[in-house]
Amino acid sequence: MARIGTSKHPAVARACTEERAREIVGFCNQHNIKVIVGIEPDKPEDISDVALALSRPKTEAADAKTGRNDPCPCGSGKKYKRCCGGAAVN
Repeated sequence: MARIGTSKHPAVARACTEERAREIVGFCNQHNIKVIVGIEPDKPEDISDVALALSRPKTEAADAKTGRNDPCPCGSGKKYKRCCGGAAVN
């Protein structure tokens, strides 16, 4: 499933007035969220999809593992296998 707020899966919002709909569209444009806004004065406002699009999980880069022959991250200048890596094995 595509993430919400993209062109394949736009966020859907409901506003009570045309002015409020323009505010929602402007806000979404600032945050690069694709949105479809309907104006329904007899129903309560619903912008839950926009809130979901704003709270997208941030991707985190995985920590690079230290290889046996890489310099030790402790800063000794030795290879990991001869420094801290060897201590973990022994």
